Amino acid sequence: MSTVTRPRILVVGAGFAGVECVRRLERQLSPYEADITLVTPLAYQLYLPLLPQVASGVLTPQSIALSLRRSRKYRTRIIPGGAIGVDLKAKVCVVRTITDRIVEEPYDYIVLAPGSVTRTFDIPGLTDHAYGMKTLAEAAYIRDHVISQLDLADASQDPAERASRLQFVVVGGGYAGTETAACLQRLTHAAVKRYPRLDPRLIKWHLIDIAPKLMPELGEKLGRSAQDILRRRGIEISLGVSIEKAGAEEVTFTDGRVVPTRTLIWTAGVVASPLIATLGAETVRGRLAVTSELTVPGRDGVFALGDSAAVPDLAKGPEDAVCPPTAQHAMRQGRVAADNIIATVRNQPMRPYVHKDLGLVVDLGGADAVSKPLGVELHGLPAQAVARGYHWSALRTGVAKARVMTNWLLNAVAGDDFVRTGFQARKPARLKDFEFTNAYMTPEQVRAHVEGSGPSAP
Repeated sequence: MSTVTRPRILVVGAGFAGVECVRRLERQLSPYEADITLVTPLAYQLYLPLLPQVASGVLTPQSIALSLRRSRKYRTRIIPGGAIGVDLKAKVCVVRTITDRIVEEPYDYIVLAPGSVTRTFDIPGLTDHAYGMKTLAEAAYIRDHVISQLDLADASQDPAERASRLQFVVVGGGYAGTETAACLQRLTHAAVKRYPRLDPRLIKWHLIDIAPKLMPELGEKLGRSAQDILRRRGIEISLGVSIEKAGAEEVTFTDGRVVPTRTLIWTAGVVASPLIATLGAETVRGRLAVTSELTVPGRDGVFALGDSAAVPDLAKGPEDAVCPPTAQHAMRQGRVAADNIIATVRNQPMRPYVHKDLGLVVDLGGADAVSKPLGVELHGLPAQAVARGYHWSALRTGVAKARVMTNWLLNAVAGDDFVRTGFQARKPARLKDFEFTNAYMTPEQVRAHVEGSGPSAP
């Protein structure tokens, strides 16, 4: 079979969904059956649930960056860049490479798994002064920033400056925000012992959320247990509260409080990648509408999954239920999408995606955790064992598992040296600087670009 006649499969995104799809395609399809291409700016899969542990120094950044080139059957061509538009009619994906070159990639089958971006609101000063927790670079930057606040507070002779540098605000009472506040609070609590000039009582962490409950998915009992753990550590939890405006040295809450701080971490949810808006296709609350087979209705050869797709949750029963944007769903959707592409190539029937949620795990650092595996409520060491056991087993490569386990053991025995790497030390890096949400085209720009300079479908 000639190269021209082989179907071209293009996968957009190297998150849980995209990588699982690529790996299954590599295992199940022979090199003569299809050409596989992956669009991603970075040649690794980020294990996002452990990001707060990178920010707090428990894990090194490399340990949760899983190389895409370690697969024994690796043959996928990687385009180092981000998809900024898709012309579904011409079957062309527009890609901006990491050198800012615009290229057009034709396809026969496309798998849209671009993931999500941080959800923000029109709050004065938010994108200029808040930090995110969505990328490896942000986690490493936040660690440097938090330790630098201790250094600067220790060196300052101004009580007001010292107080503002030692207050930290985390917005978002979901898993990301709760784990971020918990892990970073442990970091500052342990670090302050190395700063004899600092009064530990000046270090204050605030966790706020507009919702009435912290992590409501955990249920009343476990949610309350998590709150009790954090409050015992001294974290001030404010529910039903959000940010009214953000400044360089203070944050104003919607209840009128003004908190002097140099650290505002925003983790208040996610929204589908802006790539979805370039398609001109039907969406459900911002996520691309798909069938239970993970196909986009009325679009030949288009599959969508993960955070950016509203995948029907057949395990829950109601017709309008969609799968939550979690790693366990994304990984399993990736496998089903690959199987359905293979079935299409081989003229076989596709199968629907069905998966019953296995439960929830929340690592609060140290011996503190709350978990709900298969509906069983756990807290303390048993919950911690389940949480870390789940994350460890979900890591895709043996090298990553070895690195993470070694990091956990070393941190438990030797602690942290609280060293700043100095990356971007003199360059501001806030929400607007990491996710490049202004890089995407409109549907009209995509069509004009493809018709004007790009190749058309054969």
